Amino acid sequence: MDIAAIIYPVLSIGGIGLLFGVGLGIAAKKFAVPVDERVQGIKENLPGANCGGCGFAGCEALAKAIANGESKITACPVCNQDQVDEIAKIMGIESGNSEKYRAVVRCKGTHTTAKFKYSYEGIQTCNDANLIGGGHKTCQYGCLGFATCKGACVFGAITMVDGLPVIDPQKCVGCGACKSSCPRSIITILPADSSYNVNCVSKDKGKEVKAGCSVGCIGCGICVKQCESGAITMTNNLAVIDNKKCVHCGKCEQKCPTKAISNLLEA
Repeated sequence: MDIAAIIYPVLSIGGIGLLFGVGLGIAAKKFAVPVDERVQGIKENLPGANCGGCGFAGCEALAKAIANGESKITACPVCNQDQVDEIAKIMGIESGNSEKYRAVVRCKGTHTTAKFKYSYEGIQTCNDANLIGGGHKTCQYGCLGFATCKGACVFGAITMVDGLPVIDPQKCVGCGACKSSCPRSIITILPADSSYNVNCVSKDKGKEVKAGCSVGCIGCGICVKQCESGAITMTNNLAVIDNKKCVHCGKCEQKCPTKAISNLLEA
């Protein structure tokens, strides 16, 4: 056996491999993209839920945006104050206060209180149901009840009760995923300490509202007259509450003839 016939090819191939390895190592250093160590630190202080509530594609995208000065350190609605403080340290700035938010359903049209135009047997999602004649409910604004919002919530904060989403304020982080998923825009995001909410988004007049739902806002204006702090106004036949002006007296809830107003702090 000719040993040289075996050794030379092995050495030759090994030498070529070594040259390629050295070349790749040099290229890696020469063309390396500088890594901002702050990005990793910021990412470690984000929840990792990738819910999109910050407006970015995920936690890593937000971390890069914060490091580049393209986003506020309080952009993540899920982060608690301690996490915001840590991100502030990494960025070398003052943290400030991170206001907490919660999702609120602006509809009380359950299977019991709302009326239906027809029985829907199609694909069981709110988006699909909404495409068929504007939905199967008589009210063109109300919740369709197929739990699209529940599926969008990665925190398990939403349950369905009698065809209507119920949001657990203890689990809700106000990320807004449920709001974005709702084709009827009946979910809104409010500061966590908000007091009263009008559980209706219908812009129809009172007679039309009552024809479709027994608990909708009929635009009577009684709540406006009862509110001594001027926190309630009427816009497009619908009562709108400014929680910054609200003094939590509860008169609007007590006097509403259809019980369309509820106390969020008791939820």
